[in-house]
Formats: sequence, structure tokens, C-alpha cells
Amino acid sequence: MSAIDDAFHGLRQMIASGELQPGQQFPSEAQLCDRLQVSRGSLREGVRMLGALGVIESRHGSGTYVSALEPANIIGALGLTVGLMPLEGLIDMFESRRVLESHATSQAAANMTDAVAAELGGILDALELATEQEEASDLDAQFHERITALAQNATIAELLRVFRSRSRSYQLFDLPAGPDIKAQSDRSHREILTALIARDPATAATAAASHVLQTERWAREHRPVATPGPLPVD
Repeated sequence: MSAIDDAFHGLRQMIASGELQPGQQFPSEAQLCDRLQVSRGSLREGVRMLGALGVIESRHGSGTYVSALEPANIIGALGLTVGLMPLEGLIDMFESRRVLESHATSQAAANMTDAVAAELGGILDALELATEQEEASDLDAQFHERITALAQNATIAELLRVFRSRSRSYQLFDLPAGPDIKAQSDRSHREILTALIARDPATAATAAASHVLQTERWAREHRPVATPGPLPVD
């Protein structure tokens, strides 16, 4: 390994072992260089790499600290790499998304309220009328994110946000088959909402899994090209 790798993995081990706790300030550079047997340059690069992962934070005028290490924040850093994933990788990822969406939706059904049901219904009303890609993308995201929030698991919510953010780079609604795809997607959204309103976790889980599987099949069949902006596939 290079000296930078030594610094990165050494710092990582100090955090993973609990030697450095969440919120704790790092020792001085001199102490860390001596401990890890690396130069100041290599140490700083290792620190920078950990910072990109959301593991540490620099406080102006104070020093470097271990972050709170909250799962949602660490998972959010996955977006840096998941956002580079080509279509084949995204398709493989749909299986994980299917499991998570199913679980989150079943939990949401157990926690459903009349107020949230009305809110979700309003989102779908607007989504079904939407003709602009960007508007449809935003409404689609609102629908799924509101459901995930109701599941009350920040880690799952962040994982799904990362997955969906890459999915939205592959547009399907603008393809020749786009109108039919959107109509089917709108219907599957309604099936999810119906199960949620009925407070039926099992049916809600099945509807959510079917919805994601449907999107996966469309992606396999139509092979959309990635676009720079966040566009929906679900």
C-alpha cells in the first residue's frame, strides 16, 4: 500500500475500533504522523479522503473531529459513487431497492394517518396530470420520499434516496413508449396508495415491490441513456 493508504486505513481503524469516538477531536498532526508512520502530506490526504466519506469534519479555528457517524449521513456519501453507476449496475441495484421499498412501504402502512393519505393523494393527482418531465420527476420523488419518511427509519430512507437519485438519471417517460410507461406507473402508484389507506402492510409491501420490479423490467427492455439532470424512471 502507498503511504496515503496507510494514513487512510490507519485513521479508519482508529475510528472503527472506538479509539476515536464520534464527535472527538483528532490528535495533533505530529502525534498522528508518529502513530501511523506517515508524512504530514500523506496524513492530510487520508484526512481529506475520510472527509469525502462524511466520516470526519473540519471546524474552522478548532481542528478536525470525528463526525457524529450517523448512518444516514454516512450512507449519503454513497451518492458520490452511485451517481457514476452505469445502467447495468443500476439494474443490479434494483433488487436491493425492491427489498427496501417493500419493507419501508409496509412500515408506512402501519403508520398511515388520514392526513398523510390525503397528502399522498394530492401528489398523485398532480403527478397524473403532469406533462413536463421535471415536474413529474419532482412529484414522483415526493410521493416515494413521503412514504419512506413515514416508515421512520432514517437509514433506509437515505439508502433509497441515494438509489433513486441515480435512477432518475435514466429517463423512460420521454421514450416512444413513454406515455404507456407513465400510465402504468401512475396505476401502480395508485395501488400502493390504496394499500396504504387500507392500513394493509402485506398488500402495501407487494405493491411497492411490484412497482420497482416493473421499473427494472422497463430499464432492461428500453435501455435508456443517462442524462445530466435528475429524471425519473419510477
